[in-house]
Amino acid sequence: MKISPALPIWSIAAPVAGWLLLGGASFNPGGFYTILLVIGLLGSVLAAVYHAEVVAHRVGEPYGTLVLALAVTLIEVALIVSLMLAGGEETTGLARDTVFAAIMIILNGIVGICLLVGASRHKEQSFGLLGVSASLATLAAIAVLTLVLPNYTSSAAGPFYSPSQLAFIAVISLILYGTFVLVQTVRHRDYFLPEEAVNDEDVHAAPPSAKVAALSGGLLLVCLGAVVLLAKSLAPALETAVASVGAPKTLVGIIIAAVVLLPEGLAAVRAARANRLQTSLNLALGSALASIGLTIPAVAIVSLTTGWTLSLGLDVKSTVLLLLSFIVATLSLGTGRTTVMQGTVHLVIFAVYLFTTIVP
Repeated sequence: MKISPALPIWSIAAPVAGWLLLGGASFNPGGFYTILLVIGLLGSVLAAVYHAEVVAHRVGEPYGTLVLALAVTLIEVALIVSLMLAGGEETTGLARDTVFAAIMIILNGIVGICLLVGASRHKEQSFGLLGVSASLATLAAIAVLTLVLPNYTSSAAGPFYSPSQLAFIAVISLILYGTFVLVQTVRHRDYFLPEEAVNDEDVHAAPPSAKVAALSGGLLLVCLGAVVLLAKSLAPALETAVASVGAPKTLVGIIIAAVVLLPEGLAAVRAARANRLQTSLNLALGSALASIGLTIPAVAIVSLTTGWTLSLGLDVKSTVLLLLSFIVATLSLGTGRTTVMQGTVHLVIFAVYLFTTIVP
């Protein structure tokens, strides 16, 4: 996607149309309007990818990849917290389900597609091992402490933390994520810098002006807000469609999470296709870290403030898939070089995750 000096009209019109369609959805229109909502959603996703790349090209790596990850995650956190406040005790497992789905989609789906697409075009790709290792270590630590350990503590029965444990884990999650951001952007920034792709014209093009980048930053938030809220408005129709084929309701959450992650996913795949695998992995793993590192503390605050019990522990099947994903990711990304083999393995695990969700 070539970045022009001025923003194209479609990149501004798409999110505006999305928000207008969102306003009309409150009047409960018919089935044809649902198709328009889907079109508005896809347009907002494509516009979000464009604006994220404009901002990233202006600020450079690794700050550019951090922009999209934080923007999407902050909106996701706001959406989850608002749903928890509206749904009460019935939504105690919402944060767990959303975070787990995001990790599986990113770690296996997005990373798998990136590795497969990149290797299919360039045969073998390389990346900085130190940055990816730091990302995986931090992600594994936060994921296990928040999604697995609650099942094995004795202060509270079931997949729960006691209030003091929940507060402690929330602080630990923030410390780990904050330290990772410090390492990525200040202390060891060179670990996350990509090797420039010789054939990628976007790398060598002049960066956009500060005014254009600032406008794209604002429009990026507008696009991401439209993506999240349009996905939410389409949820009832999606639930009906899922129920009509006899699939479990958990599939709805996975589909919505996948749609919300589309901007990051498309940007990561484009980077891998352009032989910038480091940027691709920065986007994918950084998004997973931001998702779990910020969501868990946010919902912990809501839980401690309202007195609700927050269900965090995964069931046995999900725990096995989560641990398998981290083991495979550590091995497949442990050499600094990837081929179609690694991409295929990640996608197979993702397919198993989807299949066992539909057919538990």
